[in-house]
Amino acid sequence: MKNLPLFLTRRQCVLAGAAVGLLGAVPALAATLPAPASLPEALAVALKKTSPLVVMVSLAGCPFCAIARDNYLAPLQGQAGLSIVQIDMRSRQMVQDFSGASLTQDELIRRWGIKVAPTLLFFGRGGLEVADRMVGGYIPDFYGAYLDDRLRMARAAVAS
Repeated sequence: MKNLPLFLTRRQCVLAGAAVGLLGAVPALAATLPAPASLPEALAVALKKTSPLVVMVSLAGCPFCAIARDNYLAPLQGQAGLSIVQIDMRSRQMVQDFSGASLTQDELIRRWGIKVAPTLLFFGRGGLEVADRMVGGYIPDFYGAYLDDRLRMARAAVAS
């Protein structure tokens, strides 16, 4: 068997680094959040856990939505058991709103007056918003802190 060198040339290091960089750039499986058929049912599940219902409004192809979903919301849903659903702008999928009306996700988003993706909403009893909305993709260094603040506010409202 041929002896391998104990050191790499500069060119080999650059090529190895490029290969590692390319492998790191391969997209991992994107996290998914459920699309609700009924917001009242999703809220009832959340309230049984003494948790707010978090609704993420997203847009297909939105990189900020992917960051919020993959890096913040999906882990919270898995680790903390937080009830989170996703509604997509421009989606023709039907959803029942808190008043019992059936409408498309796109119509619901327009009724809520949402124009920016991602937007996070926090719902408590009666389908009322219990924390300020998170609108847009915040600076990544602070997004988690903003989300923690909203969740703290929403959990306190649901617990009272």
